[in-house]
Amino acid sequence: MSALSSRLRRVLPRPTRRRVVSTSIVVVLLGGLIGWAVWPDRPGWTERDERISVRTGPAGDQAVDLDARFYLPRDRDGKVPAVLLAHGFGGTKNSVREDAEALADRGYAVLTWTAQGFGRSGGQIHLNSPDYEVRGAQQLVDWLAARPEVRTDAAGDPRVAVVGGSYGGGLALLLAGQDTRVDAIVPSITWNDLTKVFLQQSAGTDATGVFKKGWAGLYFGNGAAVVEGAPGSTEPPTESSGGAETPAGAPDLPDAGDPACGRFAADICQAYLDLATDGQPEESTVALLRRSSPATVLDRIKAPTLLIQGAVDTLFPLTEADANARGIAATGTPVRVAWFTGGHDGGRGPGTDQDRVKFLTVQWLDHYLKGEGETPSDSFTYSRVAGFSALDRGLVTNGYSTDAYPGLAGSGTTQVTLDGPAQPVANPPNGNPGALSSLPGAGGRLSELLGGIAGDIPGQFATFESAPVGAAIEVAGSPTIQLRAASPTGEATVFVKLYDVDESGAETLSAGLVAPVRLTGLPAAIDQAQPVTVTLPAIVRRIDAGHAVRVVVATSDQAFLTPAQPATYTVAVGSALTLPTLVGTPIANPQTIWRYVLAGLVLAIALAVTGLLLVRRRMRRRRQEEVVEEFADTPLVVRNLRKAYGDGFVAVEEISFTVERGHVVGLLGPNGAGKTTTLRVLMGLTMPSGGDALVFGHRLTPGAAILSRIGSLVEGPGFLPHLSGYDNLKAYWHATGRPEAEAHFEEALEIAGLGDSIHRKTRKYSHGMRQRLAIAQAMLGLPELLVLDEPTDGLDPPQIAEMRRVLKRYATDGRAVLVSSHLLAEVEQTCTHAVVVNKGRIVASGLVDEIVGESPSVQLAVSDVPAASRVLEELGVKSVTPDGASGLIVDVNGTPRAEVVASLVRAGVDVDRVVPRRRLEDAFLALVGDNSRGSGDR
Repeated sequence: MSALSSRLRRVLPRPTRRRVVSTSIVVVLLGGLIGWAVWPDRPGWTERDERISVRTGPAGDQAVDLDARFYLPRDRDGKVPAVLLAHGFGGTKNSVREDAEALADRGYAVLTWTAQGFGRSGGQIHLNSPDYEVRGAQQLVDWLAARPEVRTDAAGDPRVAVVGGSYGGGLALLLAGQDTRVDAIVPSITWNDLTKVFLQQSAGTDATGVFKKGWAGLYFGNGAAVVEGAPGSTEPPTESSGGAETPAGAPDLPDAGDPACGRFAADICQAYLDLATDGQPEESTVALLRRSSPATVLDRIKAPTLLIQGAVDTLFPLTEADANARGIAATGTPVRVAWFTGGHDGGRGPGTDQDRVKFLTVQWLDHYLKGEGETPSDSFTYSRVAGFSALDRGLVTNGYSTDAYPGLAGSGTTQVTLDGPAQPVANPPNGNPGALSSLPGAGGRLSELLGGIAGDIPGQFATFESAPVGAAIEVAGSPTIQLRAASPTGEATVFVKLYDVDESGAETLSAGLVAPVRLTGLPAAIDQAQPVTVTLPAIVRRIDAGHAVRVVVATSDQAFLTPAQPATYTVAVGSALTLPTLVGTPIANPQTIWRYVLAGLVLAIALAVTGLLLVRRRMRRRRQEEVVEEFADTPLVVRNLRKAYGDGFVAVEEISFTVERGHVVGLLGPNGAGKTTTLRVLMGLTMPSGGDALVFGHRLTPGAAILSRIGSLVEGPGFLPHLSGYDNLKAYWHATGRPEAEAHFEEALEIAGLGDSIHRKTRKYSHGMRQRLAIAQAMLGLPELLVLDEPTDGLDPPQIAEMRRVLKRYATDGRAVLVSSHLLAEVEQTCTHAVVVNKGRIVASGLVDEIVGESPSVQLAVSDVPAASRVLEELGVKSVTPDGASGLIVDVNGTPRAEVVASLVRAGVDVDRVVPRRRLEDAFLALVGDNSRGSGDR
């Protein structure tokens, strides 16, 4: 609606526009209700269940049937790129149905499947083993390559991306490292190294990490009974997910297997039993976990990678994505990182930034698979919880961005001084009673679930606290601190936590994250203990002014396995706690709690200014109706135009030029020169700070009636996505209230050149198709002045050549065209006149030939290059350089061009073409030099 409204402002007189807009609102509301009631329930995709047989195992001799589903966009032109969409641990193909439908609706073929050992698929769970799950996924790539609907880059090589979260994200990384056919990946909330995930160690020592028993136990339990629809299944069938259907020809449900191991492979089961018993892994267990770790293949990943990681995740914290990013980027592969306020412990409710994550994913796929859109920037985006909305009953999340990913060290640091002596702490036998910092799946919400009850056990923790901070600290990354410990057994396992303590004394542990530290070789006395650096889990948190920072060192935590023998340790920390900081640019502020406040504020402002508007409207209308008779027959006169913004930025310093009937005028200039700002003023989209623009003698102001005589394409096309291209053109013209006979639809459709695609929904259009439709829309009604900003953007060479002819033809019969473009060769061949702008001022204007000027060189096309070269050398020109099979570039050295041509003809050499060698591009560079601002127009 915003795109349509802006065009209505340009083509309708104010009284007519007011009536049309009022009527349109009613029509749209009624039409929406009727459409909602009667519109056919026809999704933009089709789907069918498949049973795909793959062969896995070290020798590739184990047959496994996978329960799959294949989605295709309903409206597609030719073959389409594909996405392998993998689910998380314990899920099935139904777990990702919503995402699959969204991707298919956007124009991708999507293959989802239930992983080996889950649901109705056969096989056992091998934790994304290269020999099993990854090898099977390679054969899914083969399956896609054989589909006639899927675009291929070569025989057997489909254009394909792999997208998945958690278990599916790990598969995306491992598959990309093993199969070079993968063109892009988007792994989210996944791991880098399972040995470091389940044997976590936060200190710089060689000791074995602390076993993460809570999450490991949940994983193992999920694998014990993961047959879809069976008792204990993590995803029972539901009507909405489609889990109740049975694929044609599907076998009976797989057997759950050994009751002790479920559907886990024997070596995976033994590794868990090994770790869960005493927390000390065998070498075979470490090797098995490493085998299923993307860390082993990062140097082989060539597919552009978007890594999305959650800041509310006690399973796979931000350190995992950081390690993946560094490993992949080291090979030169494009990598982008994004953090969001979610993860395995929450972050999918109201107020979170799931929309940003989905946008980044689609942007990544559209560019690297479809080839649409600009290359995604290197910017790093993240978010943090800013509060709670009582109205939406959800968290309020603010999003931020920085130019580049800063890693876990932030872009700066702040040191906080801690106070507290060395303190004794008791390790309980078998970790019982144990502190409760997090629960699998609820880590970040545990404090809420416990109703504010602290999870630390008296006698089992030491506290070190700062004074209230004087200014807010924007923490984003991994804090660090020095720790010393003494133990009568020579060993200690402790858990370091960082709390944010408000003025009332209430403490908050960010996302339930703790730093497990296992130390060996400890002295019995604390004064003999050597400090070790402890790196706390990365967090994103604002510590407000007046809050204190509390560091707790505890001996137990229910999420981890602790020593069975009771003991008393002594612990101390260094006085300096280093907090990584990061200050980003806000990119979103969905504070839903303020929606209704803002609505009321807008209403109050509207009432307050209504009286002022009524007075100003009459004065403005009088000024609009004034006609400068001198220019009443001139399409466009720009006089001393200036545009400055409130922050002091001057986009246009002083610009004056004229567009006469029959002229095609090119507006040229480097980025930041003021071209787009000038066009916005001409369309009434912004008011100038000085000067004015006249169209047929009428001053241009927002809503001026004279805008109906202008057609424009400025700042890109905008269409209603659910309507076809033809219906968009019809709706736009009907909204103007002008007779249909005046629209000249046939000419517009010829200009668009979309063929049968004109009847497809515009949401299916490529960028070039939308651009052509927008140009046709601008020409509806054959307006006397046509203003186009980068009209050839997204068009291929034949379409650009056709656009050149269209613009030349359009300027006949007394019409005129103003076109802004960065394609100087096109401007040279299309435009009669040019206006060159630099730093908000005109540096040259006039006929294109005059701006190009006389050239010391000419380019010749001749019938006999050797003979022509001899003649020209005898004539005394400065130089002769071959240019292709039949061309020469000649520096005439002052010799008249006519004499050059005559000499060649007398010698029997045919001259097919002679043009100046100097091009508009040469003149342009000579005029603006290196004086470009280096930034986009405002």
